Amino acid sequence: MIWLHRFIKFVVASTVLLIAAGGMVTSTDSGLAVPDWPNTYGQFMFSFPLEKMVGGIFYEHGHRMIASTVGFLTIILAIWTWKADPRRWIGKLGVTALGAVILQGLLGGITVLLLLPAPVSIGHAGLAQLFFCLTISLALFTSPGWTQSQTAVDDPTLRRIAVATTVMVYCQIILGATMRHIEAGMAIPDFPLAFGQLVPPFWNAGVGVHFAHRVGAVLVTTAIFATAGHIWFHHRTRRELVLPATLLAFFVLAQVCLGAFVIWSGLQPIVNTAHVVNGALVLATSLVLTLRSFRCRFADMPKTTAAAARAGQQAVLSRSTTGSTQHI
Repeated sequence: MIWLHRFIKFVVASTVLLIAAGGMVTSTDSGLAVPDWPNTYGQFMFSFPLEKMVGGIFYEHGHRMIASTVGFLTIILAIWTWKADPRRWIGKLGVTALGAVILQGLLGGITVLLLLPAPVSIGHAGLAQLFFCLTISLALFTSPGWTQSQTAVDDPTLRRIAVATTVMVYCQIILGATMRHIEAGMAIPDFPLAFGQLVPPFWNAGVGVHFAHRVGAVLVTTAIFATAGHIWFHHRTRRELVLPATLLAFFVLAQVCLGAFVIWSGLQPIVNTAHVVNGALVLATSLVLTLRSFRCRFADMPKTTAAAARAGQQAVLSRSTTGSTQHI
Protein backbone atom coordinates (compact mmCIF):
# COMPACT_ATOMS: atom_id res chain seq x y z
CA MET A 1 0.00 0.00 0.00
CA ILE A 2 2.83 2.41 0.74
CA TRP A 3 4.02 2.29 -2.88
CA LEU A 4 0.50 2.93 -4.11
CA HIS A 5 0.31 5.94 -1.82
CA ARG A 6 3.64 7.26 -3.09
CA PHE A 7 2.55 6.81 -6.70
CA ILE A 8 -0.69 8.70 -6.05
CA LYS A 9 1.32 11.54 -4.49
CA PHE A 10 3.37 11.63 -7.69
CA VAL A 11 0.12 11.91 -9.68
CA VAL A 12 -0.94 14.75 -7.38
CA ALA A 13 2.34 16.59 -8.03
CA SER A 14 1.94 16.00 -11.78
CA THR A 15 -1.57 17.42 -11.61
CA VAL A 16 -0.28 20.58 -9.91
CA LEU A 17 2.19 20.93 -12.80
CA LEU A 18 -0.67 20.41 -15.26
CA ILE A 19 -2.76 23.13 -13.58
CA ALA A 20 0.24 25.47 -13.77
CA ALA A 21 0.72 24.66 -17.46
CA GLY A 22 -2.95 25.32 -18.14
CA GLY A 23 -2.70 28.58 -16.22
CA MET A 24 0.21 29.69 -18.39
CA VAL A 25 -1.76 28.87 -21.54
CA THR A 26 -4.58 31.15 -20.42
CA SER A 27 -2.29 33.83 -18.97
CA THR A 28 -0.27 34.10 -22.19
CA ASP A 29 -3.37 33.87 -24.40
CA SER A 30 -1.93 30.79 -26.13
CA GLY A 31 -5.08 28.68 -26.31
CA LEU A 32 -5.14 28.69 -30.11
CA ALA A 33 -1.39 28.69 -30.71
CA VAL A 34 -1.92 25.10 -31.89
CA PRO A 35 -5.15 25.29 -33.92
CA ASP A 36 -5.78 21.55 -34.44
CA TRP A 37 -6.51 18.66 -32.08
CA PRO A 38 -5.59 15.92 -31.19
CA ASN A 39 -2.61 16.41 -33.52
CA THR A 40 -0.21 19.35 -33.43
CA TYR A 41 -0.03 21.03 -36.84
CA GLY A 42 -0.97 17.69 -38.39
CA GLN A 43 1.73 15.71 -36.55
CA PHE A 44 1.40 13.17 -33.75
CA MET A 45 1.74 15.04 -30.49
CA PHE A 46 4.84 13.31 -29.17
CA SER A 47 6.65 13.44 -32.52
CA PHE A 48 6.29 17.21 -32.92
CA PRO A 49 9.80 18.73 -33.25
CA LEU A 50 11.02 20.33 -30.05
CA GLU A 51 12.72 23.14 -31.99
CA LYS A 52 9.29 24.32 -33.16
CA MET A 53 8.01 24.69 -29.60
CA VAL A 54 8.42 28.45 -29.39
CA GLY A 55 6.18 31.26 -28.19
CA GLY A 56 2.59 30.27 -27.61
CA ILE A 57 3.20 26.83 -29.15
CA PHE A 58 5.53 26.05 -26.25
CA TYR A 59 2.77 26.69 -23.71
CA GLU A 60 -0.11 25.04 -25.58
CA HIS A 61 1.77 22.01 -26.89
CA GLY A 62 3.59 21.60 -23.56
CA HIS A 63 0.23 21.66 -21.79
CA ARG A 64 -1.04 18.89 -24.06
CA MET A 65 2.01 16.74 -23.45
CA ILE A 66 1.73 17.11 -19.67
CA ALA A 67 -2.00 16.37 -19.87
CA SER A 68 -1.36 13.20 -21.85
CA THR A 69 1.24 12.10 -19.32
CA VAL A 70 -1.16 12.70 -16.43
CA GLY A 71 -3.80 10.73 -18.33
CA PHE A 72 -1.41 7.78 -18.70
CA LEU A 73 -0.50 7.95 -15.01
CA THR A 74 -4.20 7.98 -14.12
CA ILE A 75 -4.74 4.76 -16.08
CA ILE A 76 -2.07 3.13 -13.91
CA LEU A 77 -3.65 4.68 -10.80
CA ALA A 78 -7.10 3.31 -11.64
CA ILE A 79 -5.83 -0.22 -12.28
CA TRP A 80 -3.55 -0.21 -9.24
CA THR A 81 -6.20 1.03 -6.80
CA TRP A 82 -8.71 -1.49 -8.14
CA LYS A 83 -6.30 -4.40 -7.81
CA ALA A 84 -4.34 -3.53 -4.67
CA ASP A 85 -6.74 -1.83 -2.26
CA PRO A 86 -9.29 -4.14 -0.58
CA ARG A 87 -11.69 -1.23 -0.11
CA ARG A 88 -13.92 -1.37 -3.18
CA TRP A 89 -14.86 2.28 -2.89
CA ILE A 90 -11.21 3.23 -3.33
CA GLY A 91 -11.10 1.32 -6.62
CA LYS A 92 -14.29 3.04 -7.74
CA LEU A 93 -12.77 6.40 -6.86
CA GLY A 94 -9.72 5.55 -8.98
CA VAL A 95 -11.97 4.68 -11.93
CA THR A 96 -13.87 7.94 -11.40
CA ALA A 97 -10.58 9.82 -11.59
CA LEU A 98 -9.81 8.08 -14.87
CA GLY A 99 -13.22 9.02 -16.26
CA ALA A 100 -12.67 12.63 -15.15
CA VAL A 101 -9.28 12.92 -16.85
CA ILE A 102 -10.66 11.43 -20.10
CA LEU A 103 -13.55 13.92 -20.05
CA GLN A 104 -11.07 16.68 -19.26
CA GLY A 105 -9.02 15.80 -22.34
CA LEU A 106 -12.14 15.84 -24.51
CA LEU A 107 -13.18 19.22 -23.14
CA GLY A 108 -9.71 20.56 -23.87
CA GLY A 109 -9.97 19.37 -27.46
CA ILE A 110 -13.47 20.78 -27.89
CA THR A 111 -12.27 24.10 -26.48
CA VAL A 112 -9.68 24.34 -29.27
CA LEU A 113 -11.95 23.07 -32.05
CA LEU A 114 -14.72 25.52 -31.11
CA LEU A 115 -12.23 28.42 -30.82
CA LEU A 116 -12.25 28.85 -27.04
CA PRO A 117 -15.94 29.37 -26.18
CA ALA A 118 -16.11 30.72 -22.62
CA PRO A 119 -18.61 28.13 -21.23
CA VAL A 120 -16.50 25.18 -22.43
CA SER A 121 -13.27 26.79 -21.23
CA ILE A 122 -14.80 27.45 -17.81
CA GLY A 123 -16.04 23.85 -17.65
CA HIS A 124 -12.54 22.68 -18.57
CA ALA A 125 -11.07 24.72 -15.71
CA GLY A 126 -13.70 23.55 -13.23
CA LEU A 127 -13.25 19.89 -14.10
CA ALA A 128 -9.48 20.24 -13.71
CA GLN A 129 -10.04 21.27 -10.09
CA LEU A 130 -12.41 18.34 -9.49
CA PHE A 131 -9.86 15.91 -10.91
CA PHE A 132 -7.23 17.43 -8.63
CA CYS A 133 -9.59 16.92 -5.68
CA LEU A 134 -10.01 13.25 -6.64
CA THR A 135 -6.25 12.67 -6.67
CA ILE A 136 -5.88 14.52 -3.35
CA SER A 137 -8.64 12.37 -1.83
CA LEU A 138 -6.99 9.16 -3.02
CA ALA A 139 -3.65 10.28 -1.62
CA LEU A 140 -5.30 10.96 1.74
CA PHE A 141 -7.29 7.71 1.82
CA THR A 142 -4.20 5.59 1.10
CA SER A 143 -1.93 7.43 3.55
CA PRO A 144 -0.71 5.70 6.73
CA GLY A 145 -2.23 8.51 8.77
CA TRP A 146 -5.67 7.56 7.44
CA THR A 147 -5.42 3.78 7.29
CA GLN A 148 -3.76 3.42 10.70
CA SER A 149 -5.75 6.01 12.63
CA GLN A 150 -7.32 4.72 15.82
CA THR A 151 -9.35 7.73 16.92
CA ALA A 152 -11.23 10.47 15.11
CA VAL A 153 -12.86 13.73 16.08
CA ASP A 154 -16.66 13.64 16.03
CA ASP A 155 -17.58 17.32 15.76
CA PRO A 156 -20.77 18.10 13.77
CA THR A 157 -20.08 21.85 13.86
CA LEU A 158 -16.64 21.36 12.34
CA ARG A 159 -18.08 19.14 9.62
CA ARG A 160 -20.68 21.74 8.67
CA ILE A 161 -18.32 24.71 8.49
CA ALA A 162 -15.60 22.67 6.74
CA VAL A 163 -18.02 21.53 4.03
CA ALA A 164 -19.37 25.06 3.58
CA THR A 165 -15.84 26.44 3.32
CA THR A 166 -14.76 23.90 0.71
CA VAL A 167 -17.86 24.56 -1.40
CA MET A 168 -17.25 28.30 -1.17
CA VAL A 169 -13.62 27.89 -2.24
CA TYR A 170 -14.66 25.85 -5.29
CA CYS A 171 -17.33 28.39 -6.27
CA GLN A 172 -14.73 31.15 -5.92
CA ILE A 173 -12.38 29.25 -8.25
CA ILE A 174 -15.16 28.88 -10.83
CA LEU A 175 -15.87 32.60 -10.53
CA GLY A 176 -12.18 33.29 -11.09
CA ALA A 177 -12.14 31.03 -14.14
CA THR A 178 -15.16 32.88 -15.50
CA MET A 179 -13.38 36.19 -14.97
CA ARG A 180 -10.31 34.95 -16.86
CA HIS A 181 -12.18 33.43 -19.77
CA ILE A 182 -14.42 36.44 -20.40
CA GLU A 183 -11.26 38.58 -20.19
CA ALA A 184 -12.44 40.56 -17.17
CA GLY A 185 -9.21 40.28 -15.22
CA MET A 186 -8.57 44.02 -15.52
CA ALA A 187 -12.20 45.13 -15.67
CA ILE A 188 -11.44 46.87 -12.38
CA PRO A 189 -7.87 48.14 -12.80
CA ASP A 190 -7.09 49.21 -9.22
CA PHE A 191 -6.90 47.42 -5.86
CA PRO A 192 -8.06 47.39 -3.09
CA LEU A 193 -10.49 50.08 -4.30
CA ALA A 194 -12.62 49.83 -7.43
CA PHE A 195 -12.15 52.87 -9.65
CA GLY A 196 -11.11 54.73 -6.52
CA GLN A 197 -14.27 53.78 -4.61
CA LEU A 198 -15.44 50.93 -2.38
CA VAL A 199 -18.13 49.98 -4.93
CA PRO A 200 -17.68 50.44 -8.69
CA PRO A 201 -19.42 53.64 -9.90
CA PHE A 202 -20.58 51.90 -13.09
CA TRP A 203 -21.33 48.32 -14.07
CA ASN A 204 -21.12 45.94 -17.00
CA ALA A 205 -20.72 42.16 -17.20
CA GLY A 206 -16.95 42.26 -16.76
CA VAL A 207 -17.07 44.65 -13.81
CA GLY A 208 -19.84 42.60 -12.20
CA VAL A 209 -17.93 39.31 -12.41
CA HIS A 210 -14.68 40.92 -11.30
CA PHE A 211 -16.26 42.64 -8.29
CA ALA A 212 -18.13 39.44 -7.37
CA HIS A 213 -14.77 37.65 -7.32
CA ARG A 214 -13.41 40.25 -4.91
CA VAL A 215 -16.44 39.95 -2.63
CA GLY A 216 -16.11 36.17 -2.84
CA ALA A 217 -12.50 36.46 -1.71
CA VAL A 218 -13.61 38.29 1.44
CA LEU A 219 -16.27 35.66 2.17
CA VAL A 220 -13.92 32.74 1.55
CA THR A 221 -11.20 34.25 3.72
CA THR A 222 -13.71 34.77 6.53
CA ALA A 223 -14.97 31.18 6.22
CA ILE A 224 -11.45 29.78 6.24
CA PHE A 225 -10.46 31.65 9.39
CA ALA A 226 -13.73 30.62 11.04
CA THR A 227 -12.91 26.97 10.29
CA ALA A 228 -9.28 27.30 11.34
CA GLY A 229 -10.24 29.22 14.47
CA HIS A 230 -12.70 26.52 15.48
CA ILE A 231 -9.94 23.92 15.19
CA TRP A 232 -7.31 26.01 16.97
CA PHE A 233 -9.71 26.60 19.86
CA HIS A 234 -11.49 23.24 20.17
CA HIS A 235 -9.01 20.71 18.74
CA ARG A 236 -5.59 22.23 19.34
CA THR A 237 -4.13 18.81 20.29
CA ARG A 238 -5.23 17.11 17.05
CA ARG A 239 -2.28 17.46 14.73
CA GLU A 240 -4.15 15.95 11.77
CA LEU A 241 -6.55 18.92 11.96
CA VAL A 242 -4.30 21.71 13.20
CA LEU A 243 -1.71 21.24 10.45
CA PRO A 244 -4.10 21.57 7.47
CA ALA A 245 -5.96 24.37 9.24
CA THR A 246 -2.74 26.34 9.63
CA LEU A 247 -1.70 25.63 6.04
CA LEU A 248 -5.14 26.70 4.85
CA ALA A 249 -4.83 30.03 6.66
CA PHE A 250 -1.38 30.56 5.14
CA PHE A 251 -2.51 29.66 1.62
CA VAL A 252 -5.53 31.96 1.69
CA LEU A 253 -3.41 34.90 2.88
CA ALA A 254 -0.96 34.16 0.07
CA GLN A 255 -3.89 33.99 -2.34
CA VAL A 256 -5.13 37.44 -1.35
CA CYS A 257 -1.63 38.87 -1.83
CA LEU A 258 -1.27 37.16 -5.21
CA GLY A 259 -4.66 38.47 -6.26
CA ALA A 260 -3.53 42.00 -5.47
CA PHE A 261 -0.30 41.55 -7.42
CA VAL A 262 -2.27 40.19 -10.40
CA ILE A 263 -3.94 43.60 -10.64
CA TRP A 264 -0.86 45.66 -9.80
CA SER A 265 1.25 43.77 -12.36
CA GLY A 266 -1.36 44.09 -15.11
CA LEU A 267 -2.01 40.31 -15.36
CA GLN A 268 1.66 39.35 -15.50
CA PRO A 269 1.53 35.67 -16.66
CA ILE A 270 3.69 34.13 -13.92
CA VAL A 271 1.88 36.02 -11.15
CA ASN A 272 -1.48 35.15 -12.68
CA THR A 273 -0.54 31.47 -12.93
CA ALA A 274 0.75 31.44 -9.35
CA HIS A 275 -2.66 32.77 -8.31
CA VAL A 276 -4.36 29.89 -10.15
CA VAL A 277 -2.07 27.24 -8.66
CA ASN A 278 -2.33 28.61 -5.14
CA GLY A 279 -6.10 28.65 -5.49
CA ALA A 280 -5.96 24.92 -6.23
CA LEU A 281 -3.83 24.43 -3.10
CA VAL A 282 -6.41 26.31 -1.03
CA LEU A 283 -9.14 24.01 -2.36
CA ALA A 284 -7.07 20.86 -1.80
CA THR A 285 -6.17 21.80 1.77
CA SER A 286 -9.76 22.68 2.61
CA LEU A 287 -10.86 19.34 1.16
CA VAL A 288 -8.32 17.40 3.26
CA LEU A 289 -9.52 19.20 6.36
CA THR A 290 -13.14 18.41 5.47
CA LEU A 291 -12.45 14.73 4.85
CA ARG A 292 -10.57 14.41 8.13
CA SER A 293 -13.50 15.99 9.95
CA PHE A 294 -15.64 13.16 8.53
CA ARG A 295 -13.12 10.41 9.42
CA CYS A 296 -15.35 8.90 12.09
CA ARG A 297 -18.12 8.42 9.50
CA PHE A 298 -16.09 6.28 7.10
CA ALA A 299 -16.73 2.53 7.01
CA ASP A 300 -13.03 1.65 7.33
CA MET A 301 -12.69 3.55 10.62
CA PRO A 302 -11.48 1.18 13.38
CA LYS A 303 -13.98 0.64 16.15
CA THR A 304 -11.82 2.49 18.63
CA THR A 305 -13.20 5.89 17.63
CA ALA A 306 -13.47 8.75 20.02
CA ALA A 307 -17.10 7.80 20.70
CA ALA A 308 -16.09 4.23 21.45
CA ALA A 309 -13.30 5.47 23.70
CA ARG A 310 -15.78 7.56 25.65
CA ALA A 311 -18.10 4.55 25.94
CA GLY A 312 -15.19 2.50 27.25
CA GLN A 313 -14.37 5.15 29.83
CA GLN A 314 -17.98 5.22 30.96
CA ALA A 315 -17.97 1.43 31.28
CA VAL A 316 -14.82 1.54 33.41
CA LEU A 317 -16.36 4.24 35.59
CA SER A 318 -19.55 2.20 35.93
CA ARG A 319 -17.62 -0.92 37.00
CA SER A 320 -15.60 1.17 39.46
CA THR A 321 -18.77 2.61 40.97
CA THR A 322 -20.34 -0.85 41.20
CA GLY A 323 -17.24 -2.25 42.86
CA SER A 324 -17.19 0.57 45.38
CA THR A 325 -20.86 -0.03 46.21
CA GLN A 326 -20.26 -3.75 46.72
CA HIS A 327 -17.26 -3.03 48.97
CA ILE A 328 -19.39 -0.77 51.13
